[in-house]
Amino acid sequence: MSLFIFLTVVQALVAAALVGVILIQKSEGGGLGVGGSPAGFMSARGAADFLTRATTVLAAAFVGLSIVLAALAVGTTSGREIDTSLQRTAPAVPADPLAPPQGAPAAGPAPAQPEPAAPAPAAPAKAAPAKNAASTDPLAGSAKQ
Repeated sequence: MSLFIFLTVVQALVAAALVGVILIQKSEGGGLGVGGSPAGFMSARGAADFLTRATTVLAAAFVGLSIVLAALAVGTTSGREIDTSLQRTAPAVPADPLAPPQGAPAAGPAPAQPEPAAPAPAAPAKAAPAKNAASTDPLAGSAKQ
């Protein structure tokens, strides 16, 4: 288990270095070691070649560590079994969720709603319809069946 933690820390350091190397590169075409520069190591082109090679090495180390960590993770978890000692059955759910629980006394009928004290006032009398009511109302005949 300590090897797994050590390799995880190493991978985090490699990832941080990879991000740093990528961010300090100039964004120009012709990367990945294409073309050579006779000017030397510390020239602009020589520094770009170094950063490109460092990116390649760090990326390869990151992928390699990822594969190794995945293999270690599978190896450490393959021997486990599912623990069934905590398995329990769920209580039966009643068919009607609004029904009172078993053993509870049945409630009597609901109290009746009180009647209104006074009857509702009558609707006012309608005025006689106008002569052209049918022609001005587009929905006049829609309610008839």
